[in-house]
Amino acid sequence: MSRKGRWSAREIARRALRRVESQGVFASAAIDAELEAAPGVDPRERGLATELVYGTLRHRDRLDRALGAQAPRGIGKLAPQMRTILRVAAYQLLMLDRVPDHAAVDDAVRAARKLGGNRMAGFANAVLRKVATSGEPPLPRASDDPMASVCATYSLPRWIAGRIRDGVGDEELVAAAAALSAPAPLSIRVNSLRATLDQVIHRLPVDCPGVEVERSPACPGGLLVRGLGAPERSPSFVDGWWTVQDTGAQRVSLLAAPGSGMCILDACAGVGGKSTHLAELSGDGADILAVDVSERKLRQGAETAARLGLKSIHSLCVDLLDPNAGQQVDGEFDLVVIDAPCSGLGVLRRHPEAKWRVQPEMIAAMAELQGRMLEALVSRVRPGGALVYAVCTFTEEEGPAQIERLTRRHGAFRLDGPALSTWPHRDDADAFYAARLVRAP
Repeated sequence: MSRKGRWSAREIARRALRRVESQGVFASAAIDAELEAAPGVDPRERGLATELVYGTLRHRDRLDRALGAQAPRGIGKLAPQMRTILRVAAYQLLMLDRVPDHAAVDDAVRAARKLGGNRMAGFANAVLRKVATSGEPPLPRASDDPMASVCATYSLPRWIAGRIRDGVGDEELVAAAAALSAPAPLSIRVNSLRATLDQVIHRLPVDCPGVEVERSPACPGGLLVRGLGAPERSPSFVDGWWTVQDTGAQRVSLLAAPGSGMCILDACAGVGGKSTHLAELSGDGADILAVDVSERKLRQGAETAARLGLKSIHSLCVDLLDPNAGQQVDGEFDLVVIDAPCSGLGVLRRHPEAKWRVQPEMIAAMAELQGRMLEALVSRVRPGGALVYAVCTFTEEEGPAQIERLTRRHGAFRLDGPALSTWPHRDDADAFYAARLVRAP
């Protein structure tokens, strides 16, 4: 804690990172929880704490490599809390020019002493001063081993780098890896029923002087915003002029092409991003059933719909894979949207912790679950209706292979136009795959 009795930005970051590692929570939830537990933190300190959390997660392997080079026995056997202390300090030393070296080292030494006494404080001091003096070891050269260079430079497990290469090819591998490892802008969706893009573009700088706003290159209704801070504090957000949603996700709803009078099932509604977008696109004139297994997420979705002034969405908490779900969700729909659970590799720039959580064997397990969901929901599409399947990842098994399998097993369904594929380096959007299929009349 600081001399004023409040947690410093560095301690907030360390506590949040411990939540991520020990409790398996998302980094965004961990930092929000720690900031909520430390009221009165200066906005600059809040910003530094957030930067330290995300930066440490994005560059974890690179930081460990630099620290290990200066520790006689490496850092692999250190207690998790000690590794976190060293990583946060190393990130400041190697990646942040605005933080004085002595400030990062001294803070880490104090935290190490509190954790393990003078011995651990001395160890932290010695290792970090060497890192500050020597920097990081030379990275592998792309000319010698392109994959090793990409993995080391962008702190990517080799199997994930291989999946990126499968998706974009050798020529775009470096650009895709760099984009997936970079901070993402705040992506917002303008509520077309309450405001225009130009109105939001002009109002945001009034809400928050100094904010930067640009139109999304990937989505006609999306904006990319930098420097806004907490979205919920913006008056135009409170007024329902816009909501937060990645532009890749927005394109999924555009692909769905909802219309007024349609009966629509949002089968994995979550917090309502696509439900509310479908409602806006249909002029709030469709009948939308938002289904999810989480009551909490559905409540969040209902709150968002109310803020946006949407009345066409009804929610139901049910597991559509449950054989008894048909008793609660009856009949057929003009449009079924399945934003399926997936590995989430397409959102690494927003959730860098996923690099260390997702394992290769999980891909097959997710693909099996997705296949079961598709099989359970194809019968919900009325003859002549449409099915939209989407995942925020780029693996073959979770994307194109699912559609190929579905059309092979169900001859009444055919692909309606090209599938959607977005990438951060191409579109400044998360990596999404989506396909629209129509059922024969």
